[in-house]
Amino acid sequence: MLVAAAVCPCPPLLVPEVAAGAAPELDAARTACVDALSVLAAARPDRLVVVGPAEQSGRGPYPEGTQGSFRGFGVDLGVTLGRDKGAPSERALPPSLAVAAWLLERTGWSAAPIEGLGVGEPLAAERCIEVGRDVAARAERVALLVMGDASACRTLKAPGYLDERAEPFDAEVARALGAADVAAIEALDAELAYELKASGRGVWQVLAGAAEGAGLSGALLYEDAPYGVGYVVAAWS
Repeated sequence: MLVAAAVCPCPPLLVPEVAAGAAPELDAARTACVDALSVLAAARPDRLVVVGPAEQSGRGPYPEGTQGSFRGFGVDLGVTLGRDKGAPSERALPPSLAVAAWLLERTGWSAAPIEGLGVGEPLAAERCIEVGRDVAARAERVALLVMGDASACRTLKAPGYLDERAEPFDAEVARALGAADVAAIEALDAELAYELKASGRGVWQVLAGAAEGAGLSGALLYEDAPYGVGYVVAAWS
């Protein structure tokens, strides 16, 4: 069953080498992510499952030791999901899971074995919830690291331009994630999330499915919209 979860944003800009001169702008978000991961370690899980949005080629499971990189973002920096198995990966981590791998390396994760899961952004809510239930049943004590962004339409310069629906959508997302409100997360409007370019909708609903009946409480650790994109960090325990 699910014993803890951390929700983090997944922009490659979270990695200082990628952000370069703009790196200090996300220092508070990085600190919040580290705090959220400490909650996972404190829960003493048997298994950590890292879930993030992925394009079609990146969907599906990733075993521990899978490698990724940020070379596509102009930085010669590689990462490994958990322990390095010493063998080349069959396929590289999608960007969201590469950011997660970087966070786990940054915090020196050693509390439990790790596996990754790339989730298609268009996946229907019902299916996301089913996936979450399956994930929670994989071990007696499961922890989740959930990587995903809120809307990308908060300002005129945002990737999706300004949409007046973005701010209230993000506010409800932050409230629900901060309160561990499983029902509210399961009820998020998939079509609206798609229109607002909120990559986290599907993975948050995976989390909601995994958390059904677990009785976890939540804490909102960070909420902001640098670059016009909503970033939320929360911890459930």
